[in-house]
Amino acid sequence: MKQYTISQPFSFSGKGLHTGLHINARFLPAAADSGICLCRTDLPGRPCRQAHARYVAATERGTVLADGEWRVSTVEHALSALYAMGVTNCLIELDAPEMPILDGSALPFVEAITKAGTTRQDAEADVWHVKNKITYTAQNGSTFSIEPAEQQQVEVDIHFPGNILHDQTATLLHLSDYASDIAAARTFCFVREILPLLEHGLIKGGDLKNALVIYEQPLTQEQMDNMTDMLGVARLNASQLGFLSPLKYHNEPARHKLLDLLGDLSLTGVRIVGKIHATRPGHGANTEFAKTLLQQL
Repeated sequence: MKQYTISQPFSFSGKGLHTGLHINARFLPAAADSGICLCRTDLPGRPCRQAHARYVAATERGTVLADGEWRVSTVEHALSALYAMGVTNCLIELDAPEMPILDGSALPFVEAITKAGTTRQDAEADVWHVKNKITYTAQNGSTFSIEPAEQQQVEVDIHFPGNILHDQTATLLHLSDYASDIAAARTFCFVREILPLLEHGLIKGGDLKNALVIYEQPLTQEQMDNMTDMLGVARLNASQLGFLSPLKYHNEPARHKLLDLLGDLSLTGVRIVGKIHATRPGHGANTEFAKTLLQQL
């Protein structure tokens, strides 16, 4: 398996989910063996680091990479798209400490990569053909397994209490199906989580267009009005439970968890040929698993 880079540069501009800043991100072709590199153009010296598990610094509501002053959060959607589309080398220039959230999915990145095209490079990609089954239980109880298979396959199970979001499973049998079956799945959150996140200085750029918001525990109308006012969106009827925007897939939350898992596991820096199964995955557990795989590799 050869290495690939994008054939043409492409750019995005949009707000950061947590910082609320207007962010410019530029994706550029990169030389063989350079990996996926993130460069902070707004910092002195324009520091760059590889997207790698050793830099994981936080995992609350997204994967954060940091090394001293260099810090980039919400990297998982772009990394997932690059990995699934076979891009092994790319330079990403950012003028803020976060990737723009766009619509909360990986689809804009996939569409840009498809339009730009990819270029095959002479160097061989770092590929791990799984030979023996490996199981892992994360500190929070999430479980993972990886076993031999002829190609990379991923299955994710999620479990949430409540009457709106039920237990779901998402499966990706071929990476070639990622663009049609996984990429458009949006990040999701519960209404009950939004006010605490806002109070902790997170999701300053959140709204009802860049996430799938699930309303399953009733609020008073006053509480709902307070939340929508803080988000700067139109007020909602607090008596109507359910998804606050139409689902793109019947199991969109599970598909997004699969999307996130691919992005987080790409931080190993290797292409995995094997079948991966995850139960209750999340960024903390995903990156914990990625570090464990690196130790075994």
